Amino acid sequence: MNPRPSSLHALRRVFRHSFSAYDITELLISCERDADASDARRFMQSRGLEVAGVVYQGEVIGFIERKDLGEGTCAGVMQTFGEDQVVPDSTPLADLVLLLDRYSRVFVSVFGGIGGIITRTDLQKPPVRMWLFGMITLIEMKMAERIEHRLTEQQVRQSLSEGRLRKAEELLARRAERQHPARLIECLQFSDKFQIIARSRTLRAATGFPSKKQFEKTLRLLEGLRDNLAHSQDYVSSDWEALVALAHYVDDLIDDVAQPGPL
Repeated sequence: MNPRPSSLHALRRVFRHSFSAYDITELLISCERDADASDARRFMQSRGLEVAGVVYQGEVIGFIERKDLGEGTCAGVMQTFGEDQVVPDSTPLADLVLLLDRYSRVFVSVFGGIGGIITRTDLQKPPVRMWLFGMITLIEMKMAERIEHRLTEQQVRQSLSEGRLRKAEELLARRAERQHPARLIECLQFSDKFQIIARSRTLRAATGFPSKKQFEKTLRLLEGLRDNLAHSQDYVSSDWEALVALAHYVDDLIDDVAQPGPL
């Protein structure tokens, strides 16, 4: 049985806000602003660091990249932080993904000072994998809810291709044989549900997507991301566009933004 809307919203709060920058932040190692650049380069190389913070009077004021270090001091190659490149450790993962689409790294403030760093590589960590699975599951649950709210089972059958309907009915029959009766909607695959919604202008409009093409593209990206997650693949390299799409559209996909109207 599908969860009530209140249950979906409760799950959304858990997955939207329970995972944050705090869960994946790495400690930012720093060098003094006036430190010798060649010494800093050797130090960073010995620690396997590509980036380090720059400290002046006990405060991190910028950062350096090891590849830039040559002669002179760290101050000579120091880079300043972008306007929104420093975030609190409570920042939701979805917001981090969008920032990492703009910056190669994000810095994290802790107790009033900058003490952490996050790169795209950190998005491979278990908390992010759990968040992604959770959000994609919520999207699939919401799609099923939208379909059940607006379509009869007969209309669902008519929305599926002959092959997809046959596969769903085979699963329905197997579950009945095992004394686990189910409804047709529970035997549909992720792609079945999003195709049903894509073909209904009103159902699609409730997601806030401007066009069928954009909706289908986003859901195909998410389907590929889900498959790579299930097979423990490097989803950051192969599915970056899907990660950004999920972070950008997750609220539209889970919340109704338009009142149902005629199909």
